[in-house]
Amino acid sequence: MDLELARTFLEVIGTGSFVGAAQRLHVTQSTVSARIRLLEEQLGRRLFARNKEGVTLTAAGMRFQRHAAALIRIWQQARQDVAVPLGFRTTLRIGGEAGLWNRWLHLWVTWMHQNAADIALRCEVGVPDGMMHALVEGLLDIGVMYSPQGRSGLKVVLVAEEDLVLIEAEPAGGRAWHDEQIYVDWGDEFRRQHRLAFPDFPIPALFIGLGTLGFDYLLRNGGAGYFPRSLVAPQLAAEAVRIVPEAPTFALPIYAVHTVAADPQIIGPALRGLRAIVATCSDFTRRTGQQTEGMP
Repeated sequence: MDLELARTFLEVIGTGSFVGAAQRLHVTQSTVSARIRLLEEQLGRRLFARNKEGVTLTAAGMRFQRHAAALIRIWQQARQDVAVPLGFRTTLRIGGEAGLWNRWLHLWVTWMHQNAADIALRCEVGVPDGMMHALVEGLLDIGVMYSPQGRSGLKVVLVAEEDLVLIEAEPAGGRAWHDEQIYVDWGDEFRRQHRLAFPDFPIPALFIGLGTLGFDYLLRNGGAGYFPRSLVAPQLAAEAVRIVPEAPTFALPIYAVHTVAADPQIIGPALRGLRAIVATCSDFTRRTGQQTEGMP
């Protein structure tokens, strides 16, 4: 299918009329009409219902809308993937969870620029399910996350393992710390460990999906929650927070995921960089070189 037809179709939806689409595309209204007519002939369905107020989508048009948007998005992605910036030999597309970017993945970007300067980088923030899908679809080269799901054709590399410790900060108003528990979602393995350790844990009043956000809330408002030891180390040293001594400690593994068929000339430097950054963080338990297909 001509991508110009899909683009014209989306412009008609966006403007609500053939006239508005023609103005945005800098073509005549008759050109827009001809493109939509050709598209409808190729699909064998009417996509728009015409009326005096403009046009509205038919049921077939509604179904085709998401496909048209996907066609444009994939084409733009393909153009970006094929086009390598001048002076670079290739481009590496990496995704990572927001908390990992905030805490230490940003240091990996600097390492890459210093040690693999001929590789251009495209860095994205993602969630595990979305990154796994992007890896399978070829939209990412590597994903860094806490809880990857097993997928055929993907290799999982254990980059590091942290300790999750239960810390507390004195709440305002003299309340007990356990009355102000903050539940940070550290992934499937954490949820499993937490359920086993606290089978009667009540439904949390505050559920947060980003660790740095949860920790900031705790520092400002008091309470307790599980956080990586490396994240809270400065506040522990300053005695702004303390570890709950009787609470269990949980493991928090960090994985890098890439396809089995990935180019080692691209993935190799990226993994070396991740391990180099981990090596500078003394609060990590390093386990490098362990790889499995699917899940470990």
